[in-house]
Amino acid sequence: MRVRPVTPELLAAEVVDRIDALPRRWARIAVDGAPAAGTGDLADALVEPLRTRGREVARVRMADYLRPASLRLEHGHHDPDSYYESWYDLRGLTREVLDPLSDSGNGRVLPALWDAEADRSPRLPRVQLPDRAVAIVDGPLLLGAGLPFDFTVHLWLPEAALHRRTPEPDRWTLPAFHRYTGEVAPEHLADYVVKADRPGHPAVVESLT
Repeated sequence: MRVRPVTPELLAAEVVDRIDALPRRWARIAVDGAPAAGTGDLADALVEPLRTRGREVARVRMADYLRPASLRLEHGHHDPDSYYESWYDLRGLTREVLDPLSDSGNGRVLPALWDAEADRSPRLPRVQLPDRAVAIVDGPLLLGAGLPFDFTVHLWLPEAALHRRTPEPDRWTLPAFHRYTGEVAPEHLADYVVKADRPGHPAVVESLT
């Protein structure tokens, strides 16, 4: 495995360059990884550099695309198979964000579908995105499900780091991420892989073979 240490600023700049080079009317970006990897931090860091280049950005968090509690928690609050298979509303994400930004879409996206705390829709209006706009979606378990992203980033945590950095109340999710690694191998599937085991010191993974 070859890794190239970078600063957080250089990492964001490299990802922005890759996004800016995509030859599409709109760009759909995934920043995938376990919560302990800090996907939201990287996704947020891309927003202003893209806007500086004249590209509007819609930030979408999978925490706002959870399924209702009656479906999500059918097998209890701490079932890792449910977390892996049915917590996140991938169909809703496709319908409300990814398909509207396809070649035949209308550019109207819904930034949030579900308020998990209130367990109801936040009733947000759709946002009309202009040409060259970018939707950045961050969250876990985004790869391997056939979602039509145009560019994918995976923040990779080796197993020991994943255990170390996952807070005790969330460790019940670890079997889901082990399953994700075994069934999907996101570190091999993503377009751009970042080793994220040292906060503030990312490294670009240039080869996993």
